Amino acid sequence: MPSYVHPLAWLLALEGVALLRAQAGDLGDEEYVARRIAEIRRLTADRDLALSAGAVVGHVSTVEGYAQWADRYDSEENPLIAAEEPPVRRILTTLPPGRALDAACGTGRHAAFLAGLGHEVVGVDSSAQMLALARAKTPNGTFHQADLHDLPVESASFDLVVCSLALTHQPALGPALREFARVTRPGGHIVLSDIHVLSLYLGGVAMVGGSDGGLRAMPAGRFLAGDYIAAIHGAGLEIVACHEPRWGEVPGGHGGPLAQQWCPEAAAAAYHDTPALIIWHLRRPHR
Repeated sequence: MPSYVHPLAWLLALEGVALLRAQAGDLGDEEYVARRIAEIRRLTADRDLALSAGAVVGHVSTVEGYAQWADRYDSEENPLIAAEEPPVRRILTTLPPGRALDAACGTGRHAAFLAGLGHEVVGVDSSAQMLALARAKTPNGTFHQADLHDLPVESASFDLVVCSLALTHQPALGPALREFARVTRPGGHIVLSDIHVLSLYLGGVAMVGGSDGGLRAMPAGRFLAGDYIAAIHGAGLEIVACHEPRWGEVPGGHGGPLAQQWCPEAAAAAYHDTPALIIWHLRRPHR
């Protein structure tokens, strides 16, 4: 079902989250709440904002979306990637070199890092355009175009599987998790990262432009921690650790240029200490 986005609606939503956090006692006093209410009145009274054009948001597959995004993916500042890489790489640096699969490798940022750690690297992605960039970064790696639920590799052939910021695009977690379990050797490790469900509601749904000039959203599943746990256990895997890194300060501020122009304090309150990601360190049991 198509959704509808509007600049004023986005700003009011940020104000609402800021007020909810104030009501919960996370931040703010009477003066803070009064500022939020005054700012809401100012926003709703602004004629230009009220008359701004909204947009119907359609849908696009990840193959189509990343084909369009690939040429600028590495050059754009992505605060989610900036938040994701340090904790994921801290885990990866604790694991011994072996044979590593970068599942949904994208442009190959983790594949290149794994190769630098001494791993023999294989990458898989559904986007030919992203794979071309990954091959350029890791020329000694092996790369395949395929889906997460049907990996073109042998069973029990990897010491480590990494999947970064991709499971949210899946209609269900189970098929991919079962594939990861299948291709991991007994005693091997699996490291997963994904956008946190709370961040999806703070502008985290990936969108690209359509041929008609409109917006198109890529799939974004609203998976809760319990959904991951059920899929992990269903695949016969063990949980070593789970991390939920929170948003801190980001260059340029939260919420994008529109929020920074109209309600930077509310945007900061909406994001501050909200989980940005969910990261799982898993292991395939020896049994």
